[in-house]
Amino acid sequence: MQHVKTEHAPAAIGPYSQGIIANGFLYSAGQIALDPVSGKMAESEIVAQTDRVMQNLQSILESAGAQWGDVLKTTVYLHDLADFPTVNEIYGRWIGDARPARSTVQVAALPRGALIEIDLIALLPSSD
Repeated sequence: MQHVKTEHAPAAIGPYSQGIIANGFLYSAGQIALDPVSGKMAESEIVAQTDRVMQNLQSILESAGAQWGDVLKTTVYLHDLADFPTVNEIYGRWIGDARPARSTVQVAALPRGALIEIDLIALLPSSD
């Protein structure tokens, strides 16, 4: 196992890693809308938080040598499913033509009062 660490995504706020690489796969930790520089949450509205989450995930992907087209699965955790159409539109802009499998669930609460959290699994490009 190899731990993923990038300064372009928030440092772990607990006993976990930003991501783990194992057997050719990247498993990311769930990302909330923390700014990696300030350590503060993005604005308290779903558009800004979703963009920040996607930026954080992209930074983790890039640090592992991957991109959105390598993502196999994402899980989206929303505080309010009424935000789904907005999140879906922003998510679609970030992933482009990639179409990973996805689950979306509503949860009672997220860390630091976040409105959204997303994690992912990606197949890393072969280095042969």
